[in-house]
Amino acid sequence: MSFSVDVIDKLAALVTAAFGLVAALAWNSAIQAVFKEVFGDQSSIPAMLGYAVFVTVIAVIFTLWIGFVSNKAKGKIEPEKKE
Repeated sequence: MSFSVDVIDKLAALVTAAFGLVAALAWNSAIQAVFKEVFGDQSSIPAMLGYAVFVTVIAVIFTLWIGFVSNKAKGKIEPEKKE
């Protein structure tokens, strides 16, 4: 690979990461608004811990799912055979 291709690859990765951060912040605001609507305007430690646990569980589930889909698309996981 040439130098310019490496630079373009790194730049693409950085731009993708930046958009991912913006999307994560947008989802964070949206989920906080939903929690505020459901549980009221609570800023207590238990409410914040509950929010953190909820977001962590969702992140883990989606990370596992995305990894599974990625591996399946790469052919590392054989599709289920229907009999």
